[in-house]
Amino acid sequence: MKLPSTSRRDTLRMLGVAAASGALPGTAARAAGGQDFPARALRLVVPFTPGGGTDVVGRSLAAAMAEALGQSIVVDNRPGGGTVIGSNIVAKAKPDGYTLLLTTTALAINDTLVKDLPYDTDRDFTDVGLICVGPNVLVTHPKSRFKTLDAVIRYAKANPGKLTYGSSGNGSAVHLAAELFKMKAGVDLTHIPYKGAAQAYTDLAGGRLDFVFATAGGVAKYVEEGTLQAVALTSRERTPAYPGIPAIAELVPGYSAEVWYAILAPAGTPPDIVAVLNAALNKAANDPGYKARVAADGMKVAAGSPQEMRAFRQAEQARWRQVIHDGGITTT
Repeated sequence: MKLPSTSRRDTLRMLGVAAASGALPGTAARAAGGQDFPARALRLVVPFTPGGGTDVVGRSLAAAMAEALGQSIVVDNRPGGGTVIGSNIVAKAKPDGYTLLLTTTALAINDTLVKDLPYDTDRDFTDVGLICVGPNVLVTHPKSRFKTLDAVIRYAKANPGKLTYGSSGNGSAVHLAAELFKMKAGVDLTHIPYKGAAQAYTDLAGGRLDFVFATAGGVAKYVEEGTLQAVALTSRERTPAYPGIPAIAELVPGYSAEVWYAILAPAGTPPDIVAVLNAALNKAANDPGYKARVAADGMKVAAGSPQEMRAFRQAEQARWRQVIHDGGITTT
């Protein structure tokens, strides 16, 4: 399968790009002390290792938001704890709009899955806005016997626990996507968690895993290069970015585990600053170039208001809470 190569080249070219020198009309707010916001560079904490799908989304969005805000945005990768470490940094940061979190479905999952969270998901964050949603992808080695989802399911049912799958870590969105697959398909699989997606891809390419549940954006280049083979999508429907690749729901009715990306700020961030950030987020997310880049990786823009983001996040927390309870899922 050939994916548009320009999307990844453009993303890499954008890393570290500084914004235009002046803020665009309507993007400034009067912050505490009478200073326009933003008056200096912002920090975007990405709670994942560099190079994965979330990192790619974050860096591309940061460059686009920086242009809208008139200030650069520095990406700060803080992986660990299934995104808890990076999320906690933002939860404890000064609520002035200068420290933001690029979060994913993992935030909603951790609200139930992780005991003794160092923050309260509802109390310690301010929702800025949703960015985009997209599928995860079940990938295998090109020489694997498992060329189809049906082959995976048949073997797993006949050999409980023998198939191994990797993920970017316990409690990650791809981990829970696989756990939901196990529940819905009635199969037993062995989970091998990694500290980052790139390590899982390397072991899969080396034949040390049977398959990996991966973000569409993070695994796209490996599929394009032929290093890995896409077998099925976790979205409800197929996507043009992965032509010919079926959705898991086609064989497993009722299955859906799309990943989403959003921006949060520390609780207490002034509403006028949140409004500026949301406006920049929406402008960046709806930029034709950015939309084309995320579409190339199977995602679609889903930006909206902070209020819509909060309602969406809380609905996702409730949804994954039910899955975790029903499946008896733990991080151990």
